[in-house]
Amino acid sequence: MKQESAAQNTPPASPPPSPPAQHPRDHGDPQALWIFGYGSLVWRPDFAYSDSRVGFVRGYSRRFWQGDTFHRGSDKMPGRVVTLLEDHEVRAGVKRGTLGPSMEGCGQGCTWGVAYQVRGEQVSEALKYLNVREAVLGGYDTKEVTFYPQDTPDQPLKALAYVATPQNPGYLGPAPEEAIATQILACRGFSGHNLEYLLRLADFMQLCGPQAQDEHLAAIVDAVGTMLPCFCPTEQALALV
Repeated sequence: MKQESAAQNTPPASPPPSPPAQHPRDHGDPQALWIFGYGSLVWRPDFAYSDSRVGFVRGYSRRFWQGDTFHRGSDKMPGRVVTLLEDHEVRAGVKRGTLGPSMEGCGQGCTWGVAYQVRGEQVSEALKYLNVREAVLGGYDTKEVTFYPQDTPDQPLKALAYVATPQNPGYLGPAPEEAIATQILACRGFSGHNLEYLLRLADFMQLCGPQAQDEHLAAIVDAVGTMLPCFCPTEQALALV
């Protein structure tokens, strides 16, 4: 999820999308809301929250298919950040031929991330902030997902997630991992280099343990590792991260 702090920068003059009429609430606390982050929100939420839990959502795959012209790229050189792809979208894409046959046997998707609980006044403040960060600057819409905490997967939670769909103007769609890696290495935005975004997300997945797998992310990291020495001198490469 392309999610970065942008308080010091001026957002483009585009109207925010209409929020859903209702947000998923914590059944144990009607005043609380859980927000699921799977991109930069996992390391940089930048809003006040009462609790956080590492875990996963089922039926979704994380893909670097959203373009970013603000946080990790520019209008001339859009960066690549993540969105969620539902399993039925994968099947439909394979059938239409817009996704390669290698996606056909992927099975049920599973995306790891962090769910943040906001309560009371935190709810409106978090939603106001994320509307700018995710919707206005990022092109993301909101979606309700079922989140399974790592420590209590038998007690799932309803959570709000920000998802970039193919209908938004910044959507880039599928590309070979090597092409995505090349784009990531070339891009920088107001929140930093696109490579930092990739590596921080990879670090988070390692902290989740061996049960947390993301083949798409791992393939891009591997491609970057192969390209980086040729892309720039060692000193410049280290400066990127």
